[in-house]
Amino acid sequence: MTAINRSASNVSHDAVRSGRLFLLELSGGRIHSMDPDGSDRKTIVTDCHLPDGIVVDTDAGHIYWTNMGSVGAHNGSIERADLDGKNRVPIVPQGITHTPKQIHLDKEGGKLYWCDREGMRVMRANLDGTQVETLIEAGSGDHDRHDQTRWCVGITIDPKLKKMYWTQKGPDKGGQGRIFRANLEIPNGESPATRSDIEVLFDQLPEPIDLELDVENRVLYWTDRGDPPRGNTVNRAPIDEPAAPEIEITHLLEGIGIALDVAGNRMFFTDLGGSVYSADLDGKNERNFLYAQGNLAGIAYAEV
Repeated sequence: MTAINRSASNVSHDAVRSGRLFLLELSGGRIHSMDPDGSDRKTIVTDCHLPDGIVVDTDAGHIYWTNMGSVGAHNGSIERADLDGKNRVPIVPQGITHTPKQIHLDKEGGKLYWCDREGMRVMRANLDGTQVETLIEAGSGDHDRHDQTRWCVGITIDPKLKKMYWTQKGPDKGGQGRIFRANLEIPNGESPATRSDIEVLFDQLPEPIDLELDVENRVLYWTDRGDPPRGNTVNRAPIDEPAAPEIEITHLLEGIGIALDVAGNRMFFTDLGGSVYSADLDGKNERNFLYAQGNLAGIAYAEV
């Protein structure tokens, strides 16, 4: 893989660095805030309906998260709260998005992007939840919904080149997962279902889930829940040149969430087995600093 230049490449996990992690506990319906080593843990939001994806707007002092809702019920939603969990409000109410998964904040563009799993869509809205749009429609109706290769799960965007990246995970452990790329805007005269600008970056992946992009160094990171050797892993690959994915972390228990602290040369990731991990961006110095925490989903890192 192409060498990555990083001004903070010598930063270690023991270096003095601020910031907070925001962690979704899927099984308990809770959101936790903590220091990057797991200390000073606080439960800031309770009674969430299967929370899955989370992002932090440090300037506005907000967190946004998705609630998947009940399986098959089309009652997913997106909510917002202050960093301490107060002033909680729904911004995308039930009935608009089916099963929202990972969410991404485009602060400069004033948009939230998310994947709608059983809705088989990539969607976006303004930060207040208005102007909901469908950007990608991988299928429609109950017949298509049974085809898990159409399920959209993880998402990130490249603000530099105005691109979005998303995963369609395929069936459990099925080896049919894919990572796609397309422009942020639908080509003129086309629709979310007929777009001609969609590229398949990687296919035949076990079960790719959440995505994060190191925009500065042009590297895409993702978790994968599928079977070893490629599954239950953290992976990365450059996005501006052809290259095979590099496996960085192995032996996760159903890997889900991932968050990058590029300046600190570290990443954080979770699994459904209830663990929270940290590691260098090249996969070295892996540390499991929380375990047996219930079923965990999304994770976000922010300097607050």
